Amino acid sequence: MLDVRRLRLLRELAHLGTIAAVAEALSFSPSAVSQQLSVLEKEAGVPLLERTGRRVTLTPAGRNLVRHAEAVLERLEQADSELAHAREGLAGPLRIGTYPSAARAIIPAVLAELAGWHPGLEPMVTEVDPAAVAAALRAGELDVALVHEYDLVPAEPEPGLALTRPIFTEPMYLAARVPGAVADQRAEPWILAPPGTLCHSMAVRACEAAGFTPRIRHQIDDFTTVLALVAAGQGVALVPHLGTDRTPPGVVLTRLPMYRRTRTAFRAGAGSHPAISAFVSALHTAVPTPLRNSA
Repeated sequence: MLDVRRLRLLRELAHLGTIAAVAEALSFSPSAVSQQLSVLEKEAGVPLLERTGRRVTLTPAGRNLVRHAEAVLERLEQADSELAHAREGLAGPLRIGTYPSAARAIIPAVLAELAGWHPGLEPMVTEVDPAAVAAALRAGELDVALVHEYDLVPAEPEPGLALTRPIFTEPMYLAARVPGAVADQRAEPWILAPPGTLCHSMAVRACEAAGFTPRIRHQIDDFTTVLALVAAGQGVALVPHLGTDRTPPGVVLTRLPMYRRTRTAFRAGAGSHPAISAFVSALHTAVPTPLRNSA
């Protein structure tokens, strides 16, 4: 019989690409991951991995087993959801991931709703960039998370995860000392989020769509700080609606024909879990009316 825990390791290797990355994501040592995958190969009776020097790739049999592992793990999530429905009342931890601007503007109201509906539930909030959410959910570090996508940076499908439809949508603004369009700022220094974040990719693509590559001066992952730097004459930036609540004097916000959309993400098969359903319902209730999606 194949061991589910080892199947999870193989699944993560398929997604993350290296044994070192799997070890870091699941809090194992690389040698422990290698040992468990070797045991899985013995259980399977066929080679699952091809080792060339330090590189490890999956064989056709290994890739096929990952496909079955995804289905098995999804069914286990469904079983856990059914068991949760059979229990009386919601209780215990619910690990929530969120990006910073939603953590400040939306999550406190969500937690207040949950406390009123399910006092036994213990929400635990962690700030996570949406780019890192998939690994955290698959590793079991999170149960549900807010993720966003931009018009110019659509969400990519993530194996093993499921997404709701967009729950709220924000307009984007150009933050500068004077009003104008993105194309007018080609000579200005830019303030972007750090590389590897969706916000960074969005700003770069917006500038490229306007016909230039931004000259990056600062890389800051906090919109309040970004706006303070704009006010100080340090550059221009693109900021979503939730990031504009503390706009300092001297900063002009020009609304752009661009949007950021927020969804919730969770492990495939877990969408019917009562705790996750409660979180999504509370989120719908807490979102300010002007931002709510009709669907």
